[in-house]
Amino acid sequence: MTVEQRSALKREIRVMARPETIFSFLTDPSKMVRWKGSQADLDPRPGGIYRVVFNTRDTVQGKFVELVPNQRVVFTWGWEGSGAVPPGSSTVEITLKRDGNGTIVTLEHRDLPEEARAKHMEGWDLYLNRLAIAATGRDPGPDPNKEPRKM
Repeated sequence: MTVEQRSALKREIRVMARPETIFSFLTDPSKMVRWKGSQADLDPRPGGIYRVVFNTRDTVQGKFVELVPNQRVVFTWGWEGSGAVPPGSSTVEITLKRDGNGTIVTLEHRDLPEEARAKHMEGWDLYLNRLAIAATGRDPGPDPNKEPRKM
């Protein structure tokens, strides 16, 4: 097993929506903020920006690496102002596989330092569940990270 494989977080969820619906929630800024963040600047093409503002302190930034419409999105990830996980220092891969009248969404987040894994795992669990709600046309409610967390 490589170091990269050991450091990867993997999450999977079944969403009751078609892959093309979910793909749009991963690439369209207005749909992104329905389930994650308060502002999104997305240019969904290889080399295009991936930037999501959660609150006044927490902003993630990276670049899109690969997009296969309705099947796969890969982007780099990191936090502006972070020494542990700086912008572009890790990679997120999301795959979409039709499953009857739903879609299996698999997320793999690679290259995270050990000390950042638990917080990212918690975050992805939250946001994948919010994506599952938003992609079915329901309102997941306000993003709980809209306000900076107290340290």
